[in-house]
Amino acid sequence: MRQLFLAITLCLTYAMAAQAQDLQTLLQTHAEEVAHPSRISVEVLLDDLAGSGLPQVADFLENWADKKIWQRDDGIFFIATPKDDALALTDIDSGAPSTASQSRFQQTKPNGGVRRLIGTALVQFQLSDPDIARRESAVASIARKPEAAQLASLLRAIETEPDATLKARKIQVANFLSARFADDSKDRIVAINSLSKDTSVEVRSVLNQILTLSEGVSATQPEGNIARILDPAQDPDGFYAKLVAAGMAPARISPAEVRAALEANIVAGKVAGIPLGRLDTDETRTRVYALLSKEGLVPPLVTDEDRDNALNTHVFFERYAEPDPAITTAAEVTRTAVEQRVAWAQGGDLVLDGLSLASIYFLAAIGLAITFGVMGVINMAHGEFIMMGAYTGYVVQLFVPDYTLSIIVALPLAFVVTFGAGVAMERLVIRHLYNRPLETLLATFGISIALQQLAKNIFGTQARPLTSPDWLGGAWMISDVISISYIRIAIFVLALLFLALILYVLKRTRLGLEVRAVTQNPGMAASMGINPDRINMLTFGFGSGIAGIAGVAIGLYAKVTSEMGADYIVQSFMTVVVGGVGNVWGTLAGASMIGGLQKGIEWLNPSNTLAAQTYMILFIILFIQFRPKGIVAPKGRAAAD
Repeated sequence: MRQLFLAITLCLTYAMAAQAQDLQTLLQTHAEEVAHPSRISVEVLLDDLAGSGLPQVADFLENWADKKIWQRDDGIFFIATPKDDALALTDIDSGAPSTASQSRFQQTKPNGGVRRLIGTALVQFQLSDPDIARRESAVASIARKPEAAQLASLLRAIETEPDATLKARKIQVANFLSARFADDSKDRIVAINSLSKDTSVEVRSVLNQILTLSEGVSATQPEGNIARILDPAQDPDGFYAKLVAAGMAPARISPAEVRAALEANIVAGKVAGIPLGRLDTDETRTRVYALLSKEGLVPPLVTDEDRDNALNTHVFFERYAEPDPAITTAAEVTRTAVEQRVAWAQGGDLVLDGLSLASIYFLAAIGLAITFGVMGVINMAHGEFIMMGAYTGYVVQLFVPDYTLSIIVALPLAFVVTFGAGVAMERLVIRHLYNRPLETLLATFGISIALQQLAKNIFGTQARPLTSPDWLGGAWMISDVISISYIRIAIFVLALLFLALILYVLKRTRLGLEVRAVTQNPGMAASMGINPDRINMLTFGFGSGIAGIAGVAIGLYAKVTSEMGADYIVQSFMTVVVGGVGNVWGTLAGASMIGGLQKGIEWLNPSNTLAAQTYMILFIILFIQFRPKGIVAPKGRAAAD
């Protein structure tokens, strides 16, 4: 009875000790593996750490991988950081800090292979860590360096993940790992098929890794999962070189090597009994080289016929690294589907880029369309009104640090400033040059140069920042392929608002009625009590004011310099002419055409933007030859001119 009681007591004591076991105690049972780890011995320790369920394990593994675990001369392990000649210690279990002399401690230094195993084990703990940042870091680590051992841990972590976004990411990464590493081929095929609607770069990388190819050559029918048989007739010399590299055929002898071999076998002025004077042609040298080859003095000469015979007796092929044909077939089908989706997505992204550029050109050109269409004035200083609007926004931001409020203030202020500048220009210069287009062009060109120089004198030659609000930062990521910046979306929306505003002014207001009357028949409009001179002034000011607002919008996207207007004046005139002079809808059509055309040409020739612009101009010249009045034909004075 006493022995039974003693046995029960011992068992209870052992159970209580096991239950109360701390990490230090567990490490002491594997002290040698911790102090001097190797790839073979460390796996047992990692399994015991994973099975312990102790919360300190994750911190220990992180510090161990970072070489921050030190062992005291009595065998106890600490987390330590060198500080002068001492160590700042942290107790592995309690986290209590202390300091000790470095002389009593030895640093553990796991090598690269051990650290990779530690990292794999650490991910298991981080996937279920209470801190979402650590869970996200673990998933990112798996996605960055996927390994078969991580799949089981990731699948277990999916069920307990409380965050919906992170759970979806875990499922996605688990599909990536299952497609490559799942034990059952059926599971792999299911995972591969599930990737067909995903256009991310990660999916394409996974599929490419599954479909990794290696080239080979065989004298018999090749074995394994063969992707395709190659035709050596496409490049006989190249394929023969592969035979030589594989040790399956002798190397070909070049003419220079033939000459060197003959020189090395000269005996008494002869080679193989042939005098040197007769070795004056390639044919003779080749024949003599063949004689030396028969005597075994030089390597055999490989003729074109020998090369072709060798190629015909061998099979050249590409073989999948993946041995299961069902998996590679599924991966090929999925990759084709993904590539088709990527192509459609790239087309959509190209359309968005074209619309974005079209909205910029529309904003830059709409003011010119009004002045050019109504008044017939070729205003080469239109780009400088855009520049003035952008600098107005910059000056406002100097006094209003809130970027959202500064933009709200800058838009109407830019209109007022450029409206006034436009009215002044019309009153002082333009009205004296009506019906004299060449003089108007030269005068406005001179004003353009003067305004540029004035801007340089005031603001300097360096680009000035026109900062957009934080809520316009970043981009709208529709997919891994399709994205558009929020600032471009804002410019697109602003272009639509301007379109609606201008249509309202021209169609629903008295000013618009008078503008249209002057445009269609200025003489009749004057007889009806409309002052064409006043309408011309207001119209020019209105068009210049719109250019100023466009300058604020463009300045948020592009650089603000004294020359920025010159970057848009050519496109503005092309937009107006191609769309149809004096027509708002024509300007919109012209901007859409030019923006889409430019982006399309840049997509075909992405390395040369200047060439793309040149091709675009040539296309527009040809277009005008066939449709000189533009997409939407003008009416009134502009049509008569």
